[in-house]
Amino acid sequence: MNNSERYLLLLRRVKYRKYGFISPGLSATTPLIIFFLFLSSIIAKEATASADTVKIPLQRQFFHEKIDKEQRIIDGMDGIKDQLYHPGKNEEVNLHITDALIRKIDELQIWIEANDSISKNNEKIKLLNYISKTLFTYRVAIKKREITAAEFPMLIDCMQSVIKSNLSEPLIGFIDNQPYSVAKAITDVFNDHPYIEEARTTVYLKYCFLHPENILTTIRPYVNQPFADSLIVVACKKNPVQLYSYAQSVTSPEGKLIHNSSNELVKVVAQLSQTPQALMYFPFLDDILSGRNSIEHIKKYLGKDEINYDSVGYFKLLVSTEKQYFRRISSPAKDTPIAMYGTNGLLESLRDKAVRHFITPINTLHDESNLSKRMKSIDPLTADEIYYVIVMGENDIYTSSYKHSFSRMMLKLGAKPRTDSLLINVHFDFFKKFIKMAANFNRLDTFLRCMPSRNSEFLMKAFVANLDKSGSLEDATDVADSYSSITDKKLQQSILNYVKDNEAQCLYEENSRGALIYGLLKNIFLSADSVNRIDLSSIAGIPSIYEITKTELQDDNGRIIEQVFFYGDEDGKTYFTPFLNSFSPNEWRIIKSKEWVEIRSLKNDVLVFANLPLDYDANLDDSAQVHLNEYLEVNGLYPQVVVHRGHSYWLPGTIERMPINAKIVVLGSCGGYKNLNKILELCPEAHIISTKEIGAGDINKPILNYLHQSFRSDSKIVWKQMWSSLTNLFSKDPNKNIRESWDSYVPPYKNLGAIFLKAYEIAINKF
Repeated sequence: MNNSERYLLLLRRVKYRKYGFISPGLSATTPLIIFFLFLSSIIAKEATASADTVKIPLQRQFFHEKIDKEQRIIDGMDGIKDQLYHPGKNEEVNLHITDALIRKIDELQIWIEANDSISKNNEKIKLLNYISKTLFTYRVAIKKREITAAEFPMLIDCMQSVIKSNLSEPLIGFIDNQPYSVAKAITDVFNDHPYIEEARTTVYLKYCFLHPENILTTIRPYVNQPFADSLIVVACKKNPVQLYSYAQSVTSPEGKLIHNSSNELVKVVAQLSQTPQALMYFPFLDDILSGRNSIEHIKKYLGKDEINYDSVGYFKLLVSTEKQYFRRISSPAKDTPIAMYGTNGLLESLRDKAVRHFITPINTLHDESNLSKRMKSIDPLTADEIYYVIVMGENDIYTSSYKHSFSRMMLKLGAKPRTDSLLINVHFDFFKKFIKMAANFNRLDTFLRCMPSRNSEFLMKAFVANLDKSGSLEDATDVADSYSSITDKKLQQSILNYVKDNEAQCLYEENSRGALIYGLLKNIFLSADSVNRIDLSSIAGIPSIYEITKTELQDDNGRIIEQVFFYGDEDGKTYFTPFLNSFSPNEWRIIKSKEWVEIRSLKNDVLVFANLPLDYDANLDDSAQVHLNEYLEVNGLYPQVVVHRGHSYWLPGTIERMPINAKIVVLGSCGGYKNLNKILELCPEAHIISTKEIGAGDINKPILNYLHQSFRSDSKIVWKQMWSSLTNLFSKDPNKNIRESWDSYVPPYKNLGAIFLKAYEIAINKF
């Protein structure tokens, strides 16, 4: 036995005596792990038999113990200290990681001790400290999610290579082919390496490759490096608006770098940074660079001030540019324009201007009976342009605003409108979103009738096709929501058949994601018709969508707790007092404080908390929500019911503070797929009541009254019964707007988009 082997055996003996190899609770789940345990136990026994022949020098035992301690801490990060580190579900990968943590570290310690070329005590201590520092760096990074457990073996191998080079070779040679996380950890560990600065530069470039959006915020130490100009170009393509902001300061290091660039795109942005109303030019950057448009041409729409601003002309220019850009994206080359996405990009600007200049004026005049006055803002627009107003305004448009806009769009198509020609003109841009909205607002039949039946059949097939190809589930969610809104049984059956065909094709192609998406949609659509007797709960594994019991809503102390989010704009202040007045003093007690109210039921344990709609300009409503959440947390009050009382643009704030695992969520406008998905990530079992437009106070009040009375009674809430009761109530309302608004509300059992997202998440977690 050579010295290396003796040291290895000795070290293993020390470690095995310290905290034992096999934990009583260990469960060996694979033959590979059993083999590893068996082999390791043999090594441990051999180590015990031969350990007395060699000793680790006393002056270095402390540094070995530091390494042992770090190994034990990492070993226990999975909850069990058993010398099997389980950071993931793949046991073979876990074993590979454990091997790096135990065997490779142990052998490296022995190599340091047994290496006669490292003769000085301080040199050996320095190398041992690198090992413990690497382990410490890893466990800090893994908690911050700056590295993955799968990268741990790479980190250990790289660290070992650096140590065995005796720090005599450039560090860049070891980290050049490593992922950023490993390279960053290595430079943190070997921060006194003689070639550290060169290595840090390499790490920075790796960081910039991963996070181009952060180049401008981090480039200052590197502005004089040869690669700085190239990074500026990357940053400009990623976020030209951010580059524009930095370019405004011409004397800063970043500003000088930008203004000295020879790149044409950077030069244009630098020029714009010194131009009034510069952000209005950003959607057209590609056209400015190519010569298809110019700053002077765009300037004529902007004027010199707000008075001379041609909002219609500017919107028309945005639409024509969007059509051109989308055609490029849809081409086989998939050429994505620089200014298509991001802050002040084309899509954001198009959405902002559609809502600001057209949808908001129409919504504001919702009580105006003279349609010529109400719809005046969109009169100058073509059918194509109204199409973009509609799809861009999905989260903001009222039901009546949509219906009248749709009618205006159809009129613009002429006496014999061809809606298939309209879609061809816009290159089918956002057509799935348009179909979804048409279905939701009961206009899909009208739209499809204005094209040959063969084309309408092709369109609906395309609507359902390729739902698995996009990166998100938004298209699939739109299909689900559309199905629930369609009243034409023949059209519903066609969509169901297309879904079945796509599922069969995905199964044939062994496309598991596609088969899952279409399989779930098929079962959800079938379950929507009670005749099919499909038990969606048992098939998809989701809780009942038709009812919720009182027990499900109660906390451990038998309380039902509700939190209502108000905002301090005009609507919030208008509806807060009627909200309080809806609680009868014979049944409820209201306790007022500086920033919120607590409303307690006199019967049963029902508590409602609502922040006051304090001035949002002074951020007081936000502070009230923060302080209320802190109060609830400190007192162990965890709401199971959440109510959002505000416009859709306030909804992200509600979601950010929404209690985890709420069971009932009542929204105004749900804000579309993005917000719906976020809600279900937080509250996967939530029953969601939403509306296609902004929630109406006169409708929200009866909804909440019904819920509150149900909470106070001992009965469960059956959504179909509740909806039937409220439908009967609102059908008798003399106010046409109330009746129309109620039609846009969606009960939990018809919120098929939410049901699909729940089912998909459950199915994915099973794999």
